Amino acid sequence: MARVEIYATMFCPYCARAKNLLEKKGVPYVNIDVIEHSDKRDEMVKRSGGRQTVPQIFIDDEHIGGSDDLYALERAGKLDAKLGIAPS
Repeated sequence: MARVEIYATMFCPYCARAKNLLEKKGVPYVNIDVIEHSDKRDEMVKRSGGRQTVPQIFIDDEHIGGSDDLYALERAGKLDAKLGIAPS
C-alpha cells in the first residue's frame, strides 16, 4: 500500500473530504497539521511547488494536489492503482 501524506488543518472541510475518501477506502495516511506544526507549512509549500492552500496530498512522495484533485483521480478510476489497493 502506498504512503499517503496530507498537509491539513483541523477545521478545513476540504481536508475532511479528502480524509473521508481515504478512510472509506481503508487507506491509512499521515496527517500533518500545518497550524500545530507551523514549520511544516514551509515544507508543504516547497514540496507542492508553491501551493499554500490545504489540503496538499502526496502519494508515495508524488504531489497529487488538493481534495478536488484526489476526487478527480477517483472519478477517472486511477486512484486505487496509485494507492496500491484493489478497486473498490
